[in-house]
Parts: sequence; C-alpha cells; structure tokens
Amino acid sequence: MTRTADGFQTILDDAREASIVLARATTTHKNAALESIAAALVANTDRIVEANGRDLERGIAKGMPAGLQDRLTLTHDRVQALAAAVRAIIELPDPVGGVVRGGTLANGLQLTQVRVPFGVVGAIYEARPNVTVDLAAICLKSGNAAVLRGGSDAEESNKVLVDVIGGALEAADLPRASVASIDAYGRDGAQRLMNARGYVDVLVPRGSAGLINAVVNDSSVPVIETGAGVVHIFLDETADLDMANDIVHNAKTQRVGVCNAVETLLVHRHAVDRLLPAILQRLHDSGVVIHADEDARATFPAATAATDEDWGREYLSMDIAVRVVADVDAAIAHIRRHSTHHTESIITNDMANAEKFLAEVDSAVVMVNASTRFTDGGEFGFGAEVGISTQKLHARGPMGLPELTSSKWIVRGNGQWRR
Repeated sequence: MTRTADGFQTILDDAREASIVLARATTTHKNAALESIAAALVANTDRIVEANGRDLERGIAKGMPAGLQDRLTLTHDRVQALAAAVRAIIELPDPVGGVVRGGTLANGLQLTQVRVPFGVVGAIYEARPNVTVDLAAICLKSGNAAVLRGGSDAEESNKVLVDVIGGALEAADLPRASVASIDAYGRDGAQRLMNARGYVDVLVPRGSAGLINAVVNDSSVPVIETGAGVVHIFLDETADLDMANDIVHNAKTQRVGVCNAVETLLVHRHAVDRLLPAILQRLHDSGVVIHADEDARATFPAATAATDEDWGREYLSMDIAVRVVADVDAAIAHIRRHSTHHTESIITNDMANAEKFLAEVDSAVVMVNASTRFTDGGEFGFGAEVGISTQKLHARGPMGLPELTSSKWIVRGNGQWRR
C-alpha cells in the first residue's frame, strides 16, 4: 500500500505535537494511560490473536523459520503477559524530572541537571508484535512519542495493536498520535523514518544483523544500536557438571528465537570428557542440532561437523556451535573475534578465572554461573525494554526507562552576569 508523502509527514508532525503533551504529563496521568492500555489489551485479546493468526498463516506459507514464528506468535496467554508487563511499568519510578547532579556555584548560580524525554522515538523491527506494546508502554512512561515500523511479517498484528493502544490513550485523555505506525508505507516508510532528522530524535532498530546494520549505516537520525546475539557460554575446567548442564540446556532451549539464547558453547580441553557427553546428549535429546569441531565430535560423534561459518552465527533456532579451547584465555580470544558484544557467560568454580572473564570480555552483559537468558529488561527489574544495546555510547545492555531520557541543565540565578 502506498500513501502520499504528506500523509507520512502528518504522522511525524502529529507525533512531535504529541511528544510536547507527553513531556508535560504527570506520572499519575501517564500511569492511568498505561492501565488503560493494559485493560484494552485484555479486552481485545481475541481480536489481537485473530489478527496475529493471519500473520502467522502468511509467514508459515512463505517458509518462515521456526524461531521467527515463535517471535511472531501471540497467544491468549502472551497477550495477558503483555498486559501484565504494561502494568509492571506503572510500578516503576518515573525517570522524567529526576536529578542527575547539581550544585551551587561560587557566584550563587544554582545548577541542576535533570532527566527529560528524548521527544519522538522511532523504532524499526521485524516479526515482533510484542515489541509494539513494549515500546508503546516504555515510551509513554518516559514521556516520549513513538513512531513504529514493525515490518510486513507482523503487519496485521501491529495494525490492531496500535489501534487498541490509540483508543486506550484517547480514553486516558492523551493524544492517539503518541503511538503511531508507519507500516502502511512499507520499506519506503522505513527509509524516510531513518532520514527524518528534526522530527525523530532517536531511532532504535531491533531484529537481524542485516536490519540493524542497514539502519546504522543509512540513518541520519541518531541510532541506539541493538546488536544481534551471538552469545557464548564457556565451560571452564572446574565447572560443575549439573550446573553446567542445566544452564546450557536452559540458555539454548527455553526459547530459541531470542537474542539472549546461547549460540556457541566453548569448553576447556581438560573438561571435555567430564562435561560434554552428558551436556550434548541432553541437547541432542531435546532436538538441538550440534555443530562441533573435531575435538568435540571425538567425544560426541552424533554432532555435525562445524564450519568456519558456524563461529559467529546467530542461529535463532535449535542449533548450537561447540568448540574445544585450550583455556580461559583461548575462550576470551574466540569471543573477541566472533561475539556481537551482547551476552557471554562462564561456568566455573575458579574465581580467579571468573574475575578474569568478567574483566576482559567486552560485552554489554558478562555473567558467571548463570544462564544468558537472564539478559532481559524484565528479568533485570526494568520492566519492558526497548532492546539490548550493544554499543558503548549513552546506553549499554537492557534499555529501560532511564535509557529513553536525555538531560538538560536548569540554571537559576538572581541577576548574575559574567565578567
């Protein structure tokens, strides 16, 4: 479907006007709007699931991978969970107006740095209708308007979700334009959003490495980069077998189509015989295809031979790459070469190696003896998240409410002038 350029510009203009209203909204008003959204999601569950079913049917017909199908799917339970996540944001502190730092100068000027909304947040993402709700809620609580490009795979779902959210906003006496979709403008709309500098204050891409790279490279709007998840777990020589088995299985199989699922398992050469047979057998029994190097295949012959392309690959499916390494230094070197700087975990009882791993692995989240599936705004206590930032400027790791604010300096004087 194609619309005129004026229609697209109207969306941007209306979002800018809505952002001014949201910036002035009180916490009480914003929380009331969030409750309205949560209630509307519950009331419209059947409608949402029906629209999602049409998206799923189309995706299956064109051969959508199982991992993406999982990300696309909205069941009744998942819609209820989305509503619960919106209500959880109500309980979180409002970052707007929070004081970052300040003081009084020798000349009597009072300085205060306070958090303020960005204004208009744009987002481009793929086959993730849950992100539509997460972004709407977190942008609202942080005082931002949202302009969303959710992609053709979830177009029916997102159309209904944005309509439901818009009605809830109006019922709470906030502008419907506070959350807008440009899906109807297709790829041209996405390109225009990337170049809407002056109308969109920041752009957040979520999806495949190809999508993220395209937005980073083509956008004139400032981008907060959320990276793909080539996630590693390293089993150190002293790793406990039961702990390692449970963590690896959880990190790979609990939900495969997400960016914090483990994709590469590294194993200390002195722990291979003790750890790998049981861990790989459990993965294999759960339907995971194991792509292993020669040393790992010697221990587990049912594995497929890994190729160079398996190191650094984000499967988003029931696949895992397995490699035997000499020691913790070799594991860190492998991660430096192949990681997308999302999440890495070491399983060990050697605290010196644990501290070395924490200090030397340069990723947004680095863990000891824990599943990588915990890299999540909700699990970290932030409520819904915008995404996992893998860059180093402004925000890194799960992006919650404070990460959707900037700051400004308030200066109060009583007649001072500079000599």
